[in-house]
Amino acid sequence: MRTINTAACCLLVTVALASASAAAAGNAGQGKEKSKTCAACHGADGNSASPDFPRLAGQHEDYLYHALNEYKAGKRKNPIMGGQVANLTKQDFSDLAAYFASQTGLYDKR
Repeated sequence: MRTINTAACCLLVTVALASASAAAAGNAGQGKEKSKTCAACHGADGNSASPDFPRLAGQHEDYLYHALNEYKAGKRKNPIMGGQVANLTKQDFSDLAAYFASQTGLYDKR
């Protein structure tokens, strides 16, 4: 009986985790729409023309998502970014991260 309960519990946890990650998945199309404000500094596709602003294109999606969360939580200090993310949701972060990660960034020619 205990083995069945343990197996059922493991199955429920696995399903719950899979559902949570699927719900948090970003939509690059929605991210493109939401990125219009970002374009002023980071470029329309995340390839900033200025060395003063980082390139977002081609960065790892999870890195971008966590960076946005850290700006909102105040763990990363930047008054401009803090203001930009203040009213964004976690879904907005996911969508923006998916969009910028899907863009072509810098790469090495070999």
